[in-house]
Amino acid sequence: MFQRVLINDDHDAILSSITTILSKFNIESVERSQYCDEAFLKLKRAKLDGEAFDLLITDLSFKRDHRNVDLDSGEDLIEKLRLEFPDMCIIVYSMKDQLQKVRQLVKNFNVNAYVCKDRKGSRELEEAIQAVSIGELYVSPQVSGALSPRVELEIEDYDINLLKLLSKGLSQDEISSKLKSNDISPNSLSTIEKRLNKLRIQFKANNAIHLVSTAKDLGLI
Repeated sequence: MFQRVLINDDHDAILSSITTILSKFNIESVERSQYCDEAFLKLKRAKLDGEAFDLLITDLSFKRDHRNVDLDSGEDLIEKLRLEFPDMCIIVYSMKDQLQKVRQLVKNFNVNAYVCKDRKGSRELEEAIQAVSIGELYVSPQVSGALSPRVELEIEDYDINLLKLLSKGLSQDEISSKLKSNDISPNSLSTIEKRLNKLRIQFKANNAIHLVSTAKDLGLI
């Protein structure tokens, strides 16, 4: 089991909840941070002092305040940590349940667990800690499809936006107008048509309705 754990979250209630969960495992030292910059400095200082943390539990989203920060999100923190602490265990505990996000973090940054903050979040986080401590990967059931090899999930946020607008019943002309009104580029009709055709091929969808249905099944929208 882990000996030193750092919790990184900007909500006091979540910090307290995770601390309570960790207390069940008789962990020697549990520390907290509420900013990603602060978390990185704590991790680095602990390593220099010969008391390195062996587990980080972090959220992905952090609200901005008066502080100037270099690391805006948990993703920024994880990316930087993997350069200096490639073997440290990392558990993501987040409200985000986009499958492509989960897959990216597991595939590109080797996070050891991804737990969704929902009604069963506390129980799943406890399960994740146990799993990771014995070298197993843990992903919450609702996003487990992210690890399925049958569909390539790594699509851009722009494409996700197109799928969301399509799911609302907008035509390609209406999507183009919507993007233009929101100053989102590219927004030409021809580009939108090409991107949607590419998505239909990628997800083996017969038409727009089938494409939206598949995207919903995969948790992309």
